[in-house]
Order: sequence, then C-alpha cells, then structure tokens
Amino acid sequence: MDAPQHQPGRLRRALRHLLSTRTEAARIFPPDTLTAIAEAITAGERTHRGEVRLIVEKSLPLSAVWADVTNRQRALALFADYGIWDTEENCGVLIYVNLADHKVDIVADRGIDRRIEPATWQAVCRTMTAGFAQGRFHEATLDAVGQVNALLRQHFPTNGARPNELPDKPLML
Repeated sequence: MDAPQHQPGRLRRALRHLLSTRTEAARIFPPDTLTAIAEAITAGERTHRGEVRLIVEKSLPLSAVWADVTNRQRALALFADYGIWDTEENCGVLIYVNLADHKVDIVADRGIDRRIEPATWQAVCRTMTAGFAQGRFHEATLDAVGQVNALLRQHFPTNGARPNELPDKPLML
C-alpha cells in the first residue's frame, strides 16, 4: 500500500514540533518582552471595550500535528479553551503565535468580527510574521498589539470604567 502524498510533509512538520523547545521559546519571548506585551495590552484596554489575549505556543502536541490540525483550527480551539469568547460584549480577541510552524492567527469574537474585515486581521498577522522573519519578535509583537488596540479603539471605544475580563499577561504554552 502506498503512503499518502502528504506523508513526508507531515513527518517534517512533526519533527519541527518535536524539536521545538521551551528554552528557544523563552529566548524569543523573554520576561521583559512578556512584561512589555502585558503592559501594552493593559494600556490599550483602558481605551476600548475589547479584551486582548496573546497565546504563544512553542509547538503543537504531536497528536495535533499528526491529525493535520491547522494553525487556524488550533487558534479556534484555544479561543474556546481559554474562554476568550466569554466576555460581556463578545469582544475578545486572540492573537495566537505558533513558533514551530512560524504562523500567526487572530480570532475575534462575534461582536468584533462583524465590524472588522478578515483582511484587516491578516494585515496585523503579516506585521508579526514579517518582523519575526527578521528576528524582531519583541517589536513586531508590540506593533501588532498596538494595531489591534487601535482597531478596537476605533470600533469599540471605552464608555467608562469596566472590569478586566481576561488576563493581560501573555500565555506561553
């Protein structure tokens, strides 16, 4: 029986994920970068009603790689798993970074998704991936968080004090 055509690609991807380390992820996103990102999210959320969450994953579980889980599918699963959809105004935004696959995805809750076009989110993702390709993880991530905050400020400006519904600190998986 012949192996499926995509088998070599799946094996390469699995190897890439298996070889990704927490040490490498911590080098790319050191504590000072994580603090700066959290501060940028906190500052932005004072100017709009959105809730921004950044999740950085060094690699997928091997079972997900073998099942050909896409970056978008993983982002959607994490969006649900971490309750980013569960905000008062349906205004959660997940910025998901998969280091092993070198991919970024943004998932916006339905309250936001109705107002901001997918192409706009894709442009924010390109800001990050272009910066990452140059080794500018800190700057590119802060630029993208700034863009997300500006979009939310435009479409969901603050209307007074409100509780912070999601943690601002980036989550490293």
